[in-house]
Amino acid sequence: MSFERSFKIFSYASVFCGFFSLWVAGAVGFIGSAVFASVLLAAWFLEGTRWQIPERIGTFLIVLALPVFFVLWRLGLFVPTGPESVLPSVLARLILTLTALKMLQEKSDRDWVFLLIMSFFQVLLAAGMSISALYLFSFILFTFSVVCTIILFEMRKTDRALNEKSGPGGANHQIHVGPSFKARYIPVTASILMFAIILICAPMFFLIPRVGGAGLGADPGGVSTRTGFSETVRLGGIGKIQQNDEVVMRVRLDGSDVAGNLKWRGMAHDTFDGQSWSRSRGNTREPKTRGDRDIIQVDYATGKDSLLLQTIYLEPLDSPVLFAAPRAVGVQGNFTTLVKDLYGGISFSRSGERISYKVLSDTSIPNDQELRADDRAYPNQADNYLQLPDNLDPRIERLARDVTHGNRSRFDAARAIEAYLQTQFGYTLEQKAGGPDPLADFLFNVREGHCEYFATAMVMMLRTQGIAARLATGFQQGDYNETADVYVVRQRHAHAWVEVFFPGEEAWVAFDPTPAAGRSSNAVSGGISGRFGKYMEALEMFWIQYFVAFDNQEQRSLFTSVRRGFVEYQAKTSDYVDTFQMFIFEWWKDVRGENGFEERAAAIGYALGAFIGSVFGILGIVVLYKRLKHLSIWQRLSKWLRRDQAQPSVDFYERMIRLLENRGVARPPNLTPLEFAMETGIPEVVQITDRYNAVRFGLVELTSDERARIETWLGTFDARS
Repeated sequence: MSFERSFKIFSYASVFCGFFSLWVAGAVGFIGSAVFASVLLAAWFLEGTRWQIPERIGTFLIVLALPVFFVLWRLGLFVPTGPESVLPSVLARLILTLTALKMLQEKSDRDWVFLLIMSFFQVLLAAGMSISALYLFSFILFTFSVVCTIILFEMRKTDRALNEKSGPGGANHQIHVGPSFKARYIPVTASILMFAIILICAPMFFLIPRVGGAGLGADPGGVSTRTGFSETVRLGGIGKIQQNDEVVMRVRLDGSDVAGNLKWRGMAHDTFDGQSWSRSRGNTREPKTRGDRDIIQVDYATGKDSLLLQTIYLEPLDSPVLFAAPRAVGVQGNFTTLVKDLYGGISFSRSGERISYKVLSDTSIPNDQELRADDRAYPNQADNYLQLPDNLDPRIERLARDVTHGNRSRFDAARAIEAYLQTQFGYTLEQKAGGPDPLADFLFNVREGHCEYFATAMVMMLRTQGIAARLATGFQQGDYNETADVYVVRQRHAHAWVEVFFPGEEAWVAFDPTPAAGRSSNAVSGGISGRFGKYMEALEMFWIQYFVAFDNQEQRSLFTSVRRGFVEYQAKTSDYVDTFQMFIFEWWKDVRGENGFEERAAAIGYALGAFIGSVFGILGIVVLYKRLKHLSIWQRLSKWLRRDQAQPSVDFYERMIRLLENRGVARPPNLTPLEFAMETGIPEVVQITDRYNAVRFGLVELTSDERARIETWLGTFDARS
């Protein structure tokens, strides 16, 4: 492959990789991708022809593009192609437009530098718009192609400078990069450089202290995922959220076995007006500040056995809520202050970034007997959990009385209503219930709905029986990925359930009246595509944990894991040494006869057997090594590995020097080979010397035709001698 062609391939590859990074980030739509790919293909075939745009016209178009894009942006004509805001989308299209114009014009060295800078800005912009693991792949491709391009660019400049200095008279005798160039050395050199850079920079990345949030969000103050969670929950709202497959968070459980289906609780609501839920005391909040070991305590734990530790990687959301398994008692993350409301919800001041945090939850609940025996009167603070809307359909109270039989305990009444709704109604995401009283329409007409209809029905039925209850919203457990050991929680896992208050136990207990079809959180995806998807999710989780969301909290966790692993390794090594010492001690006691003659004979026999076995084992290894060493495959492999390291054969030049010396023409030590050849005035000597320089210093292999010509020339010298 010629030098210029190699430079062209790697330069175009660098430009393409910059575009590919933006495509991975979702900043370029289908039409934009097709247009840019077409421009890149056209530029490839137009390179070096008279159809390229002149440099002046290209510069004018580039300067003109800046105000045009600004005006179009101010007019609101740009629509983002993904969850990013308008500004990154405009910047991505502007950079691609400038790159496309530059690719179509005649290019000097500074134009290639401009294109590489534009490609770098594309990769940099994509880094803030995507957390996909595919970005890592595009970044590696870009780095590799750019390193190759820079190497070739410098070689190209150096070769051109040398040719200019040599002048027209000596140009024919210069060692040009073109004929002596080997394309395969460039990727190898680039790979070695990349490996060295990674080797040096990787420890620095993991050791440098972290500040700020964990990773970039969609944009400052922006969001990329609409959860729909707010101070108000309208009937039918969660059903719309559940039709979206966007990832909301990823959850890893540390050192705990999950019993049953967990839920990631967000908010709770106490007031229902017949159409939607709200919070009567939502403004009453208590700030929680950071304490020891960067932990913010938000509640008290009842014991260690029921604690569940979760590491949550939360996407940029449109809600300030922190999700966790009920009941959160401690949070660790890049927070100075958290806010806890009267309903047990935890929130923080969000600025649009992606965050990671650890949360410790107390999952213990009283047993059924304790809950069934709880008949203590409610305190006055629980009145808002008994509220009923003014226009509540009276049939709901009669239905609740029929289902609970009117004389059950609070716990039995809750279980009866829960079972009734689970078994007598159907689950659907379609918005079927409606009208002025959607709850009554759901219970007595449609008899189908999604989670907030079931949860609302249960809360209202319980309240008609004097049982305090509230609506809780959050997410179901999610899809478990065993490869990554995380639960991937998506918008379709949005859920609503019921919390019933038991004053004697001072506990809110969760009940879920939604039928099984609406409580199934794991999506089953088998086959090769399903397995590949899990591997990609595992790769993306690794990328998020150790790169995108690698903050000082993750840094401490990594150091703790390394230290724990080292301590465990030391402990295991010490156990092995102690076991071996004990074995030797017991064996020596047997050899000394302390345990009888039979044990002594057995110990000596074991020792002799072990010694003889070791001798034969060593001899066998030596014999096997010698046999393997003499296999022809190793010789061929050794020659193949050393073939590029061996010095090129220049024996033809040595033969020529000897033949010239026989004719009385000796090379002075102060002359270079080429200078000596020019002094002889013999054309064959000049040609052979030129080939010698190419082989000796340019690592060029002679072709069969060149070898034949050299042998002919040497034969001519020999005949003349």
